[in-house]
Amino acid sequence: MKAEILATGDEIRSGALVDSNSAFIAERLEAYGVEVVRHTSVGDDLEILTAALVEIGGRADVAVVTGGLGPTVDDRSAEAAARAAGVELEFNETAWKTVESFFKTFHRRMTPSNRKQAQLPDGCSVLDNPVGTAPGFAMTIGRCRFFFMPGVPYEMKRMLDGKVIPELIRLQGDAAMHSRVETITTFGLPESQVGEIMAGVEEAFPGLTLGLRSNFPQIQVKLYGRGSDSTQLAKRLDEAVRWAAGRLGTAVISEHGESMQAAVGRLLIEKEATLAVAESCTGGLIADWLTNVAGSSNYFLFSGVTYSNRAKIDVLGVSPETIDRYGAVSEQTAREMAEGARRVAGATYGLATSGIAGPDGGTDEKPVGTVCVGFAGPDGARSRRLNFSFGKRLMNKKIFAMAALDLLRKEIK
Repeated sequence: MKAEILATGDEIRSGALVDSNSAFIAERLEAYGVEVVRHTSVGDDLEILTAALVEIGGRADVAVVTGGLGPTVDDRSAEAAARAAGVELEFNETAWKTVESFFKTFHRRMTPSNRKQAQLPDGCSVLDNPVGTAPGFAMTIGRCRFFFMPGVPYEMKRMLDGKVIPELIRLQGDAAMHSRVETITTFGLPESQVGEIMAGVEEAFPGLTLGLRSNFPQIQVKLYGRGSDSTQLAKRLDEAVRWAAGRLGTAVISEHGESMQAAVGRLLIEKEATLAVAESCTGGLIADWLTNVAGSSNYFLFSGVTYSNRAKIDVLGVSPETIDRYGAVSEQTAREMAEGARRVAGATYGLATSGIAGPDGGTDEKPVGTVCVGFAGPDGARSRRLNFSFGKRLMNKKIFAMAALDLLRKEIK
């Protein structure tokens, strides 16, 4: 079953609004074995919208359309659908009842313009919208079964899962295919090198497709599979993940798509351990990432953004002589920062960063992109000096924070 997605609206076409709906729909359809072959966006022009529906109707099996079901004059999806199918717009009593029900349930005042939302193509099937004013509808145009849904994301998602997906499963019948994707998260290798390492996976596992996704500074390896037997598909993908992880080695953060911060959190929970962080150049970014993970209160105890030398000394107990002799950006200072964070919080582990994010402040000995990461634990304290060549301050901060978490991950794994 080949599917297309059409997003409507001038705000989508012009880029004023990011089209997150199409990405969500595509992921959901693929999960149920429906292959999405094209995404399209058009504005509110009636002629262009009608032409787009006719084109899709001549080549796709299924199409999902979002937007244009509201009460205003620029909401034209229903009119365009009627034109494309060669039928009339009719006042639909079933749709009108759903509109009335919403207003009554939520005690909102209905305006005359809301009657427009019940003007639907003759012969269509109404898709209830329990969380919004705009009912959706389904109909056939050309050879294609169309599903029209609201553009409001939470309304669309409710209708997609409650009405559209069950119908797609029914339409597929015995020919239903299963789709599955496995994600391996990596850090420390450039995308080009990850691609070279993974080059043989499609030959080793025929029928699987490789995809790489950069989410700086992490690289995700995507393995896509499709088949009629879900058990065999899962087995083949599991084998491919093990094959890939064996070649990627220590760069693998997770074989299940976890982010670095989620993987670190899981390791800390498994070890019943706690963490305290002292940050200078990363400015609290590590703490922000860690606390974005649900359940982080079980292991994350303390964060100190000790940006100044005085804060490093007064809060963490870093020796003034260490800073005077080696500088704030040094392995020695980072190590004492990690020890201080661990001691102040009473944590199992301490982690610290001190570096030069730029664009200024570098020297020949310590250029922009230099970061020193400190680690402290029950078995002692260690530190490393790393150098990255990114010219942008925010990119340097991100890779500094990720490198620190990666050092922690490898120390406690």
